[in-house]
Amino acid sequence: MKRFFLTSSALALSLTATTGHAAPTAKEVLDTYATIAVAKFQDSLTTGQALQAAVDALIAAPSDATLTAARSAWKAARVPYQQTEVYRFGNAIVDDWEGKVNAWPLDEGLIDYVDDGSYIGPSDENEYAALNVVATPKFSLGGTEIDASEITPTLLETALQEADGVETNVATGYHAIEFLLWGQDLNGHAAGAGDRPWTDFAQGSDCTNGNCDRRAAYLKAATDLLVSDLEFMVAQWADGGDARTTLMADDKAGLSAILTGMGSLSYGELAGERMRLGLLLNDPEEEHDCFSDNTHNSHYYDGKGIQDAYLGSYTRVDGTVVSGASLSQMVAVGNPALDAEMKAKLDTTVQALGALKAAADNGFAYDQMLERGNAQGEALIMGGVNGLIDQTKSIERVVAALGLDGLAFEGSDSLDNPGAVFE
Repeated sequence: MKRFFLTSSALALSLTATTGHAAPTAKEVLDTYATIAVAKFQDSLTTGQALQAAVDALIAAPSDATLTAARSAWKAARVPYQQTEVYRFGNAIVDDWEGKVNAWPLDEGLIDYVDDGSYIGPSDENEYAALNVVATPKFSLGGTEIDASEITPTLLETALQEADGVETNVATGYHAIEFLLWGQDLNGHAAGAGDRPWTDFAQGSDCTNGNCDRRAAYLKAATDLLVSDLEFMVAQWADGGDARTTLMADDKAGLSAILTGMGSLSYGELAGERMRLGLLLNDPEEEHDCFSDNTHNSHYYDGKGIQDAYLGSYTRVDGTVVSGASLSQMVAVGNPALDAEMKAKLDTTVQALGALKAAADNGFAYDQMLERGNAQGEALIMGGVNGLIDQTKSIERVVAALGLDGLAFEGSDSLDNPGAVFE
């Protein structure tokens, strides 16, 4: 993946009070950022525990109603989690952990049955792409015999996640759970998400597609592991936690972490890998939440998370607001015009992602938007992409104004070298 590099210039912001107000200190800004991290990860944990309860109810009494409730709980859990993604890239503890909970895309045949007519299956790149652990209690993996007769969080985390060193062997996290709740989306560019029947979790003669007990065990193990992973991350941002301690140890490095997260998520990750790439390939498999057709919401809440990081404010799932000293206030003291520019561009991007979200919520699925020749869909997606790219330019200016040397933002071939996407 390409990167582009930023260096500071003579524009370094003077924090003398050109507006008549004192700038917040870096420590105050970092404290707000860390406090909001705790709130966001706590909300992710709370909604993850609600998902865990819904999964337990589905397994205890499989029905259309309990499957629908589990799917709704999964979607609700995505709302706060996506707003935490801005903490990636600049915070090594989060970036190293993120692959366990939100890795994508995944070769779902590793986990369970797939449609033979549409699924590529094993290849030189991934010989385990159709392993189907749910149906296979014992198998060889990289020359090691694996006993998967009992499907546990430890099995998923230590033996299956990125099995054989292949990143698309995703065995844990939100998207593994998503696949188990929805199944494959076989609609192509037509409307409709995955449609796994509730009977895939039924016991006895009502079981469809075999191994319902093991499928339920996999779903429970993946959900329990997600909750424990979220508990871990809440602890990292609490007082005395490693993530918070590392952030607060160095003012310049801490501010750099905030802006690196904002710029990398804006540019390479969201505008590039999650949005522009799918549009270049016209491929519904490039959807971030491809089984549930929830991608529009994930994109929108990623955008909100970037805005939160700059404004130092987060609205929790219960409606309460956590806020404090912010980068915005710091920039506004020395360069109010730049602060106004940054806030306006963040607003424009959130509005563009909101328009995409509204269209999908009203029946125009993200799959349909990605279809070649769909001008309306392309305009909606590119509205978000263009807003994200444009706001990254202002993030660069904030970096320079604060005198933060040598920051690196994630890049993407889909933006920096589109021809390489087709090679």
